[in-house]
Amino acid sequence: MQSFFRISQSHLNLLEICPPQFQKVYLDKLTFPVTPQQEEKTNWGSLFHLLMQQINLGLSLDLLLIENQELKNSVQALIKETSEIWNSEKVVSRDAEHHRNLKYNSYLLTVIYDLLLCYPEKAVIYDWKTYLKPEDKEKLAKNWQTKLYLYVLAETSNYEPEDISMTYWFVKLPHKPENITFNYSRKKHQQTQQDLDNLCQKLTQYLDEYINKNKPFPHYPNCETNCPYSQKLLYLDQNHSSSFNLNELIGIDNIEEINVNL
Repeated sequence: MQSFFRISQSHLNLLEICPPQFQKVYLDKLTFPVTPQQEEKTNWGSLFHLLMQQINLGLSLDLLLIENQELKNSVQALIKETSEIWNSEKVVSRDAEHHRNLKYNSYLLTVIYDLLLCYPEKAVIYDWKTYLKPEDKEKLAKNWQTKLYLYVLAETSNYEPEDISMTYWFVKLPHKPENITFNYSRKKHQQTQQDLDNLCQKLTQYLDEYINKNKPFPHYPNCETNCPYSQKLLYLDQNHSSSFNLNELIGIDNIEEINVNL
């Protein structure tokens, strides 16, 4: 049975920054303890996304929101700013927490859209961010979440790249919700294809050497002294024994590939 390594935007972002850290996190399963502050932020964000799902289903949120005024204010502010999302009669389909998979060589590219709106002539991906709007839009454009989300939708639907866009909404109060939109194109699609090819070829080589030769994932040239994860990697090496674990591998019989004609 052929197996596929499931790849998300998080995998691609970390692999592009630091292959050794990718190895530690996704293969050796070595992670750092979560601080109470980080856990609180994660829980807040998870609940926010859950409430947005409830809104998409047309369910009442009064009982869920009554004990968290900050969360209630954030949700209400976003709803107010995005009224066209919920009220447009032109929407053909509206799906929250929408999963899509795409077989890509020996990998399975996987994405989860917070909200996907499909119109007769266009498709819009929405992503809710529970932090302040970043100042560097170009950096966000190069992030693999933006690149992969747009690429997979173009590959798994009948929409042309020019008919697809992705909008991030930043909902951190007390600031008013703000958004950044990225319009797709055939040129961007081809560039992402090339970037994917290059990165996946590297991953295939690294995995082969790691599995068959027990060779660690290498740093990029001139990276070891400047790598943002160098101290973390040193800590992990000193405090944990390395154990190979390819839990990310899934069998082809378990793949639910989405390729719909929207």
